[in-house]
Amino acid sequence: MRIGVLGLGFMGSTHLQALVRIPGVEVAAVMSRNEKRLAGDMSDIQGNLGIPGARIDLSGARKYRKWESMIADRELDAIDICLPTNLHEPVATAALSAGRDVLVEKPMALGGASAARMIDAAERNSRVLMVAHVLRFMPPYRELIALVRSGRLGRVRSALFRRRTAVPTWGAWEFDSAQSGGGVFDLLIHDVDIALELFGVPSNIASTGYENMRGGVDVITSHFDVPGADSLTITGGWHHVGDYPFSMEYTILADNGAVEFSSAGRPAAVYWKDGTHEVLPAADADPYQAEITYFLECCRTRRRPALCPADASARAVAVARRMVDARAFSSTSPRSSDILRPTNGEREDP
Repeated sequence: MRIGVLGLGFMGSTHLQALVRIPGVEVAAVMSRNEKRLAGDMSDIQGNLGIPGARIDLSGARKYRKWESMIADRELDAIDICLPTNLHEPVATAALSAGRDVLVEKPMALGGASAARMIDAAERNSRVLMVAHVLRFMPPYRELIALVRSGRLGRVRSALFRRRTAVPTWGAWEFDSAQSGGGVFDLLIHDVDIALELFGVPSNIASTGYENMRGGVDVITSHFDVPGADSLTITGGWHHVGDYPFSMEYTILADNGAVEFSSAGRPAAVYWKDGTHEVLPAADADPYQAEITYFLECCRTRRRPALCPADASARAVAVARRMVDARAFSSTSPRSSDILRPTNGEREDP
């Protein structure tokens, strides 16, 4: 397959490093406005997961400076979009309409209506559309999903997902919520996606927190009323500019035991109520390579990505928007309850 990568920042570099290790794939085109990166030198890139930049041989790839030019390249089978979030919808819909399959980095979009238009474009043109929610391919989260679905834990009484980091400094667009969505969309969308997959769409959301985008701070704590758990909390966000370390974790308490994971040094494990515990399987495979391999296999077989469906990614966008709206409501009212229901409101842009 011939694939083009749009955007050579941290995620574009990460995807390229994975793509060059996948057999049967040709990185046929790349797009960036940075000439150094178009030449394959991404050694100065450093992301929040500690994945270093690299020098990649792009001598055989066509070079583009505008995304429109790459979309018009008829020799490409698929497009991998790693551009600022506000560009995801227009670029994805253009690529899908041009007959390309599309992998787009998370978050899918900044509003439910934008996400819906992307899905409509994929269906109308019979193309594969997948959002790169890499957590679905990371062992601690993949194994958690399997464990909860197995029923071995029993009823989930409490679920907590936490994720925080320093604000990314990959571009000025990150500090503009109209372009990035802030820490809720850029960071916590991961946990929203997993929580919805496990416990269903919330009927009610209550949020508190603080936003100072110019200062690089965007934090939130949201409590969800969901059918699959008695209590669900998602918390975290951006913590200033600087060396504040990235971390992610979860704690699930259920009738038969508890499951816990922390990227700060505690592997995913189940602590059963009888006093025993077991560490969940943890493969060494690169989750980015796994997600892209899965996407390409869906393209080859012309099937929808069941492991990471676009409609689920759209629901995560809609719920993230409700979290932010509920936080704004709490700052002007003694009540912090978001009374919107996940029906037509899911497809409304801000």
